[in-house]
Amino acid sequence: MQLLRSLLFTGFFLLFTFLYAIFFVVASLVLPWRGRFALARFWARTILGASKVICGLDYRVEGAHNIPQGEACVALVKHSSSWETVAQTVLLPPQVWVLKRELTWIPFVGWGIRQLQSIAINRSAGGSAVRQLIDQGRRRLAAGQWIVVFPEGTRMPPGQTRRYGVGGAAVAAETGARVVPVAHDAGYFWPRRGLLKKRGTIRVVIGPPIQTRGRDPREINEEAQRFIEAHSGPPAG
Repeated sequence: MQLLRSLLFTGFFLLFTFLYAIFFVVASLVLPWRGRFALARFWARTILGASKVICGLDYRVEGAHNIPQGEACVALVKHSSSWETVAQTVLLPPQVWVLKRELTWIPFVGWGIRQLQSIAINRSAGGSAVRQLIDQGRRRLAAGQWIVVFPEGTRMPPGQTRRYGVGGAAVAAETGARVVPVAHDAGYFWPRRGLLKKRGTIRVVIGPPIQTRGRDPREINEEAQRFIEAHSGPPAG
């Protein structure tokens, strides 16, 4: 039964996303950036609501008080499923995303991503990609936009991680923007591979902001990674 529910949800997810992307691209022609982001947030809330109704998969947030108000930050988010790529839009203040440029080539969906001023990176470019991220990130932060980064670079199986990429921490160190670490256990409920979504409640933990001014990006990464991995373990029980 849960597999059937998961198949139904996946069908809804794909169809609604495609149709909404067409509407979004057209609406973006007349809306400012914050209006576009509000539409993206509505999409995310709809997907999260559908996962709760269809699959019985909900979430709860701990540490929401750690989100700075009136200040643009860099969020480093655990990457273990597709759930957080949706939920980040709801969990954090208006934001842009750092992602691989290939995603912007997808018809309608990719065009919508570009309209949201995402920072599309050529990951094979090495050091120049980091420089590009710093240059664009500086402008986004100055405009009051948060920057959301998945520092692992790819979805990791539950309980696993890898060395965090330096890009997000480098932007923060260059600009003095604080880093907000975001941990969760979504990978145990919404696996990175396979269709089955398990019933339950995803736990999201938002950590205290990390000061970055005058610090080495690698040191910032290590502090963020310690928090994120310590709070991304398997669900209790």
